[in-house]
Amino acid sequence: MTDPTADTPLSTPSEGPRHKSLTRRRFWQVGAAAAATVGTASLLHGQFAGAATAATSQEYFDRAAKLAGDNPVLTNLITALTSGFTVPHPTAPDPLKIFDDVAVLSVGWVSALAILTSDGIILIDSLTSPGDAQNTLVPGLKALGADPSTIKYVVVTHAHGDHFGGAQYLADTYGARVMMSPTDWTTLATSNPANAPTRDLDITDGQQLTLGDTTVTLHYTPGHTPGTVSPVFPVHWQGAAHTAMLWGGTNPPTATADKQTYLSSAQTFGSLMKRAGVDVELSNHPFCDYGLERMQELSGAPDTADNPFVVGTSDTLLFMQVMRAMVNGRILQDQESTDSAAAGTATVVAAAATLPHTAGCAC
Repeated sequence: MTDPTADTPLSTPSEGPRHKSLTRRRFWQVGAAAAATVGTASLLHGQFAGAATAATSQEYFDRAAKLAGDNPVLTNLITALTSGFTVPHPTAPDPLKIFDDVAVLSVGWVSALAILTSDGIILIDSLTSPGDAQNTLVPGLKALGADPSTIKYVVVTHAHGDHFGGAQYLADTYGARVMMSPTDWTTLATSNPANAPTRDLDITDGQQLTLGDTTVTLHYTPGHTPGTVSPVFPVHWQGAAHTAMLWGGTNPPTATADKQTYLSSAQTFGSLMKRAGVDVELSNHPFCDYGLERMQELSGAPDTADNPFVVGTSDTLLFMQVMRAMVNGRILQDQESTDSAAAGTATVVAAAATLPHTAGCAC
């Protein structure tokens, strides 16, 4: 049986229609068919940078497309990880409980997740500003019957303003404790951006944060920022237990070495997901994973037994596999750009060497 955390051989993409609705069963069928088509041999399993094993970056991008097939969750991910991608700013959805114990509060292009425990709320990220916290998070929780004054922790996935912007407001207003990795706390202290929260609690790698009946495990996944954190936590839908993940930072960083770090984190996190039995994929940027459309689908059928965010254990790993293929391609793309620039310089130098030397020139 193929290891779903391993990467499979490169091949050409197939094309198909995008599906408007994505149930768990449909996600599984699309993902399983795509994985079977690509093959079973492992090419990159356990590698750090890995991109050098392919001839071109395009082969990795084609491989990602082949794995994704016509699955909109995966094709959205590919689009978001493509170089030059422009972040969209869609209309904000209404607040929604996507699980019995998880709510999404969103401004459209970025979201916060409220984990509703028996002893209060753990908030994953806090949107872009104090205004978002006051005008989106607080009324959104109230509309869903949750009390914002019970927010005990704000877990900031990474040190970018669209994730920490409302944290200090929540700390000042409700006494919430703000958590971030030490590396990203240091980044904030150095850069001193607007709306940065006052340093509070450090997250340790693999830390288990327990509130009431819920334990959230926080994993270091550096790459998007040096201190990005990705949580794994229990959720329930109509009383049935599931395990969710949220990849803390999506856009690959600029530097090639940082992309290699991102790739290594994705590989490690995939293995952690497999051991935890993760069967739910979530994102703090819902344009990256068809999240807004899945929210709309769930909003239209709130009593469905087939929650579109429950995609199964194999397909959460397929999500990470597509991610790794794209980042491998981006690493090779960097190398190709460097090689192309070096070749151009060599051509200019060679051409200059053939020109006659002019007396009196300062060369």
